[in-house]
Amino acid sequence: MSSRGGPASMGASMRRAGYLSGSLVRRARESHALAAVGLMSLAVFLGVSALVMPLVIPVSALIIPVLIGGLLLKFRALVVLTCLSLALGSYAITSPTWYQPKVGIAVLAVVSWIVLAGAKVRTQLGVQGTRGESMLIELRDQLTMQGELPRLPPGWRAEVAIRSAGGASFAGDFVVSSTHDDILEVALVDVSGKGLDAGTRALLLSGAFGGLLGVVPIAEFLPAANQYLRRQDWDDDFATVVHVAVNMVTGEFEVRTAGHPPAIQFDAWSGRWQTRDADGPLLGLVDNPVFDSNHGTLKQGDALFLYSDGMVETRRRDIGLGTDRLAGHAERLVGTGFKNAAEELVHEIGGPGDDSALVLIHRQVNPADLVLPTDCRRVKSQSLLRRRRSALIRIKPRTAA
Repeated sequence: MSSRGGPASMGASMRRAGYLSGSLVRRARESHALAAVGLMSLAVFLGVSALVMPLVIPVSALIIPVLIGGLLLKFRALVVLTCLSLALGSYAITSPTWYQPKVGIAVLAVVSWIVLAGAKVRTQLGVQGTRGESMLIELRDQLTMQGELPRLPPGWRAEVAIRSAGGASFAGDFVVSSTHDDILEVALVDVSGKGLDAGTRALLLSGAFGGLLGVVPIAEFLPAANQYLRRQDWDDDFATVVHVAVNMVTGEFEVRTAGHPPAIQFDAWSGRWQTRDADGPLLGLVDNPVFDSNHGTLKQGDALFLYSDGMVETRRRDIGLGTDRLAGHAERLVGTGFKNAAEELVHEIGGPGDDSALVLIHRQVNPADLVLPTDCRRVKSQSLLRRRRSALIRIKPRTAA
């Protein structure tokens, strides 16, 4: 009986300990005074222990409260904790009874300087501890959520894939989309710069452009976006956009671009690729620009590709050749119905030194014409096999004769 109760009681004790530690961490995050007092008490305990038991607890153990303080404390409290830890460590190694290596105090000093430098930067931002990183994570997640395409009606499928230069979480390319009155609007935006350098501007513009999309008339989206960008008064900064509006009932669409590579359409009936050119200046450079539109229709099986210049342009290749290369790779995915094509094309075609983004809008063929239920396929295959066998039986006597 005791053998059965022992592990259970131990598990309960561990759960209580975990709950208690989690509660202490939450209280420490909420109460800076409690966190400061607790960490200073820990530093005193470790300093005294290092002085009394140098073989068990080294002076470098004082790094622990300093590192934790860098995550929880305000800058002034962190300075006090750091000075206290350095004073305790210095007193321990200068005592007559100390006979251990003194390199631990040097390590403590270096780590303390690094922690204080990071805390100083966060103080300039008005945040403390890990809350600044949490804000960046939330902003990144918000940008990612805005890039998710809405649910489309049956017979339509859309994909989006974005890869930042250098593998960073933020990119200068982003996507905003909206659906209203059976109309799907998608805008692929490329902010000047790349990676983290353009990430802050991309965060600002994604919220603004996402608010405009679906609210202003289709033809007024790019002029309104240009007006907003002009009001920012950025120095030599601009953005390129390709904006498409697709009618989910008829398949009719119109494309407008602002200094962006043109969209390309795959015609499933002819098997050809067509560039949808629409002239328009870069956003943010001129007042009252005029944006031309290019109209077309997506029939069943057709697909429309929107992409950034990182997909088609490099230092050694111009946009025309890059567009042909993109269409050539996409041609290989026609047989799969362009399933997961956006991710594959960004991975295979996107340039490693620039942000790459691609949006695919595909009007699928009637699924009943392509995929049959398993039982129906089995019955049809069996009947076809029987017909072939009977045909062979009839042919053999004639051949023998």
